[in-house]
Amino acid sequence: MSSGPDGQEDGQDGQDGQDGVGPQLLENTPKENPSKPSFSPSPAWTAVLTKQARILLTPLSFKKGPGRQGFLPRRILEPKQCGPGENAAEEPGAPTGPAGSQPLSLCPRRSREAPRLSPETAAPAADSPQDEDDSDGDERECQAAAKLKKMTTRKPSCGVKRKKPKEEADETTRRRSMRLLKADPSGVPVPQVPAQPELAADESPGPPPGPLEMVPSNQTAKDEVFGEFLQTWTEMSQPSGSTIQQPSSLESYRASLSGMAVSEETVCKVTKDRIFSLAVHPSESRLLVAAGDRLGQVGLWDLDRGPKAAGVHTFAPHIRAVSCLYFSPANPAHLLSLSYDGTLRCADFSRAVFDEVYRNQELALSSFTFLSDDASSLLVGHWNGGVAVVDRRAPAPVQWADLGPGLVRTVHGHPLHRQYFVAAGARNVSIFDVRCLKPQRNRPLLSLPGHTKSLASAYFSPTTGCRVVTTCADDNLRVFDTSCLGSKAPLVTTVRHNNNTGRWLSRFQAVWDPKQEDCFVVGSLSRPRRIEVFHAAGRLLHSFAHEDWLGSVCSINALHPSRPVLAGGNSSGKVHVFKARGAEP
Repeated sequence: MSSGPDGQEDGQDGQDGQDGVGPQLLENTPKENPSKPSFSPSPAWTAVLTKQARILLTPLSFKKGPGRQGFLPRRILEPKQCGPGENAAEEPGAPTGPAGSQPLSLCPRRSREAPRLSPETAAPAADSPQDEDDSDGDERECQAAAKLKKMTTRKPSCGVKRKKPKEEADETTRRRSMRLLKADPSGVPVPQVPAQPELAADESPGPPPGPLEMVPSNQTAKDEVFGEFLQTWTEMSQPSGSTIQQPSSLESYRASLSGMAVSEETVCKVTKDRIFSLAVHPSESRLLVAAGDRLGQVGLWDLDRGPKAAGVHTFAPHIRAVSCLYFSPANPAHLLSLSYDGTLRCADFSRAVFDEVYRNQELALSSFTFLSDDASSLLVGHWNGGVAVVDRRAPAPVQWADLGPGLVRTVHGHPLHRQYFVAAGARNVSIFDVRCLKPQRNRPLLSLPGHTKSLASAYFSPTTGCRVVTTCADDNLRVFDTSCLGSKAPLVTTVRHNNNTGRWLSRFQAVWDPKQEDCFVVGSLSRPRRIEVFHAAGRLLHSFAHEDWLGSVCSINALHPSRPVLAGGNSSGKVHVFKARGAEP
């Protein structure tokens, strides 16, 4: 037997797991050995070891109190009171708690029915000599619990959002041209070039004022072919009085349309870019076609002159799109052209010059029409909604008038009553009297309602002016009755027609056939490509098509005033001419 610290012999022999203390807590205590003295712990040391085991084996409980964010751990400091036979130390030498308390349980599992004791009840008396170390441990645990509570408690938000710092963009090095940096990789200095004045995107140098010399851009002025071409135009300075007999009925007119065809010889590239306007010369002896394109060029094609390239002459009297072309009704050797650059010029082939008829560099021009049979008085439309009356004989040649809000896309004069004209704008078509025009606040005689989108054109019928055909972006062709200009103009016909040409095609313009009062011609987006002829009642009469020589959309069309000839221009500068089969031009 060994003696403990108090000098008394320990009667416990550690019965190898028979009690609940020795084998579980005192693992390092040597078993009874006759040759070596045994070790017996004192009651104070046993209490300390029991306290540590109770702390390690007690599960944690979580309690969520009011106003707390989340769960806070709470240690159960009180011992469990176990009944007899539940691993309790029943031997006289088993460790016990304070005086008057039940034997301590070392059971790792705590009964759910066991009542929880408050810290005041479970903690031993502070004046007990054997529990002084326990009070220090409890104080440390309370401090640790308070610190943990402070760390886990979430502070309430003040309602102010913190601004996130802006992420700095990664600056990548841009590759720069050595030429733009005015540096040479080989070390040779680059010569400095004097800076040139730059023009804005919407600004361009205007055409020079006054007459321009007629010099073809595809040939030279000294070319013999061009000299012969000018001689031909000079001989046609007077209109011919002979005319062919007009169709007397709709059936005969349809038969004449069926006899017209296109061939390889009647298809040619006349201008460099997209065609905006077309005109067919009224001569009955020669077949001449004029075309204006987007770049301001005017091309003339003589179909009677041998190879196609030899019969085409191109000029550049303008710098922007040529939107309107007409041969003079008094002198067929005069071709008038109007451009977006603000100029209206007259090509006089007898003198080989382009005379300037009207000029307005501040406002872009849209179209023009003749107000007299001798072509001395004209009406010029502007995109801003105004018109200018130009009299080439008067000392003050221009009279300005504002037609109201919107724009003026086309103007066209009445064939019989020259004082009347029709103007097509953004969404309105109106008929005005030139004699009643004022600088401001002009009211129309008649309005042609029903258009829901912008209009491309409006034209009087060629002989009597009793009808007006309009082309609108709402995919409709409309015919109005204008036989009585003193009252309303009723809507006669509406033809459903696809007019959505887009930005790469010129807008469709339905034009009357000068040989037939009640029929008009318009381009088409249908396949195979075609040019359609409609009656004023809305019936489709004929479609000009050819699988080999008409493979594009002909947006702009023009007809000969007396011969069965139709010319159609596309967006690549080509002109397709349909004429009677077997007939010489």
